[in-house]
This record gives sequence, C-alpha cells and structure tokens, in this order.
Amino acid sequence: MRNLMITGGAGFIGSNFVRYVLDRHPAYRIVVYDKLTYAGNLDNLRDVAERWPKRYAFVHGDICDAALVRETVAAHEVDTVVDFAAETHVDRSIMDPAAFIKTDVYGTYVLLEATREMGLERMHQVSTDEVYGHVPEGSSKETDAVAPRSPYAASKTSADLMINAYHVTYGLPVTITRGANNIGPYQYPEKVVPLFTTNALDDIPLPLYGDGLQVRDYHYVLDHCEAIDLVLHAGEIGAIYNVGTGAEVPNIEMARVILRLLGKPESLIQPVRDRPGHDRRYALDVEKMRALGWEPAHTCVEAIESTVRWYVENEWWWRPIKSGKRYQEYYRRQYEGREIQ
Repeated sequence: MRNLMITGGAGFIGSNFVRYVLDRHPAYRIVVYDKLTYAGNLDNLRDVAERWPKRYAFVHGDICDAALVRETVAAHEVDTVVDFAAETHVDRSIMDPAAFIKTDVYGTYVLLEATREMGLERMHQVSTDEVYGHVPEGSSKETDAVAPRSPYAASKTSADLMINAYHVTYGLPVTITRGANNIGPYQYPEKVVPLFTTNALDDIPLPLYGDGLQVRDYHYVLDHCEAIDLVLHAGEIGAIYNVGTGAEVPNIEMARVILRLLGKPESLIQPVRDRPGHDRRYALDVEKMRALGWEPAHTCVEAIESTVRWYVENEWWWRPIKSGKRYQEYYRRQYEGREIQ
C-alpha cells in the first residue's frame, strides 16, 4: 500500500484525509480523483499542492467514468482506492435522488470493478451511520440490520451491500467505515455546523429543524481520518467499522454551544419546518474500533468548538462560497417560507 487513489479527495473529509496521509506516511503517494461538484473545491487542497508537489497529483474525473478511472489507476500505479466520492447531503437527496443513485451506487460499482479487474490491494469505502436509520435506543453495531430512511442513506446502504457482495463473491479485499456526523475544516457551509457558525457570525438566523431534539454524534474529522488510516493498515479484510465518539448531543444543544462560543444570543435560533422523514437519533457502538487501539481525541462538544474556531479564522475560505449565486439559490430554495412562527 503505497500509491493511493483518493476519490472525492477535494471534498470535506477527503481533503482532510489526503493531508493526514501525506503528513504521516512519507513514502506514500496520492492521486486525488474528483469531479469538482459544488462541494469539491481545489482550495481545500491548496496547501497540499504546495507542501507535497512530488507526492500529490490531481485528476478531474467522475467515478462513473470507468475508462478514466482505469486510466488513472494505471497511470499512477494505484494499489489502493479510498472512496470518499459521494453525494452526501440528505436535503439534496430529497430534492434530487437521481444524482445520489448515480454517484453513490453506480460509481461504487465502477470502483469495485476496477479494483477487481486490475488486481488492486484494497478498496476502502467511507460510509455513514445513516445506513442504520433511526435508532430509538441503544447503539448501532456493525452486525445490526440496515434500515435507511432517506434517498441519501439508501444510496450509501446500496453501496455497502454491493461492496460486501464483491467480497463474498470475488474475494475482493475491501473494508468499510461507517462514520458519525463529521465536522471540521473545509466542510461545505450548507452542512449544519458550518451553516450555523457562519450564519451566527453574520447575525443571520440559524434554521433549526423542528424542535431541535434530533440526536447526533458530532465527530471531529481528523479523528475520523486517523480511524480510516488505522483500518487500512490493521483492519480485517471484509470488515465494517463504526467510527464516532460513542456519545451524542441534541441539535438544539449544538446550536447553543455555537452561539455561546461566538457570544451571540439564542434568539438567533429560528425553528423551521422539519425535514421529511427526519431520523430522530443516530448512535454508534464504536467498541470494534477501540479494539484496534483507536480512541477519538475530541468529544462532541470539543469537536464543535474546534470547528467553530476554524471557521472564525478562515473567512477567506467560506465567505466566497456563501456569497456565490449557486449557494444563495440553494439556500433560498431550502429555507424560504419554512419558518415556524
């Protein structure tokens, strides 16, 4: 494992993982393969290109393009694929499920076929806790049944099942991590924590779904990167690993933490009509990851605090995004007229 293709590596978690691997594995080379959709941003990798020019390359491509995937694998002598490439926002999956099926399901199939036909050492899939669906009590174990409730969750579940089928049928060397709600640097600001942080900085209301009592495990992205790296090097082939803090907070408390950190009033919280089919609670049992010797360095609250600080200190990154026409059109479409009086 020396030449990694990081699909979706210009996105949020992917770009953090690229930086993590290059920093910790001096012998590794990485090619980032990314379609550069709205959430893919080469600014996420600006310092990477400057710091590691001989160990980093970028290819602009879609994982659904089988010919270009194979061409990239061959040209860069790729031995390992780590797949972050996905449509990821639940709200967008409700608006346009087709894009999620194409990228998250068919795109995964293309990567699996390339891994199989070209004899790669490993394909690792970055999945989500949302495949388990609503968890009213207890914590989801890797052996639990999957029960996705949104088009996004269903697309990621389909990918997980396809990956397992390739392992069972073809003996393909695969691993899967199912992450909690990742937050941290370079997360596109339509996602809830950067959205609330940047809105609060500009004294714009925070659109909180429903009663705000939905429960989430907010997990710092660099802790997640460390876990993926460990699974790549010490994980069992064919296995699934849950990755999170193992604790949860209600969304309304997340909003209050952000406002306290920024010295903003709670009156900025604006309840809006809830998301259709919104899962009330996710919770992960992370004992399997702990058995590999991994522990998250941040609690949920510490992850929120570190994320808020990054957005405060990096307006250069997020302000052009939020002031852009594409973001503004999405925001109006998503939140206009949803306020609960």
